[in-house]
Amino acid sequence: MNALLSLTAAVALTAGAVSSAHAADPAGVKNVVLVHGGFVDGSGWSHVYRTLRKDGYNVTIVQNPTTSLADDVAATKLVIAQQDGPVILVGHSYGGVVISESGTDPKVKGLVYIAAFAPDKGESVQSLIANPPPGAPVPPILPPQNGFLFLDRAKFAESFAGDVAPEEASFMADSQVPWGVNALAGAVTVPAWRSKPSWYLVATDDKMIPPPAQRQMAGRAGAKVSETPGSHAVYVSQPQAVVEIIRQAAKGSK
Repeated sequence: MNALLSLTAAVALTAGAVSSAHAADPAGVKNVVLVHGGFVDGSGWSHVYRTLRKDGYNVTIVQNPTTSLADDVAATKLVIAQQDGPVILVGHSYGGVVISESGTDPKVKGLVYIAAFAPDKGESVQSLIANPPPGAPVPPILPPQNGFLFLDRAKFAESFAGDVAPEEASFMADSQVPWGVNALAGAVTVPAWRSKPSWYLVATDDKMIPPPAQRQMAGRAGAKVSETPGSHAVYVSQPQAVVEIIRQAAKGSK
């Protein structure tokens, strides 16, 4: 019996050591930089952040001001410069524009778009949403106030965070970050996806960026595409799906 207990303990210790080693040494690129989109800040990445950290990744979140594309790219490049090696750059929504422009940095080895805009040269969010397909939901963006945009709080949950817990969705609506009109109009000069491998997670229940538009941009970029049921706030509601595609990018960008 003592021998059996000793063997069981040894197996458990070995499994724990293997698990710890895996968590401390993730496959592929180890630095992940997360870039949020319009109307929100970096706190929405918290679930994704915690899981990636447990997996052993070095994770940094950009608090881009969303005042102009130039300002947001500058904030992102500051964070990229802090990394000690190759980087996987992840963007949600408007954050996809930011990573498309800043991802040409030599440290960036792969791009991950999470229900995001993936503009080509000369394109901006403004130009990409100018001609929505017939029947597509219209985001409840209010008229500009002193050069900034907000979503209608009463319609925020339905349009942006339909599958997020009501209390959290209310918090997101009431803590909106003003999104600068200059950011909306910021055009990409050299899209990084033309020279870097990319991955794209389509949120199939998105009411901010229609899923067909997501698929079109992903296909144009030559991205490896995954799909999951989820609202525009899929990075909040479905963090595991987001983590999985980031892992794929980290392994595939060595």
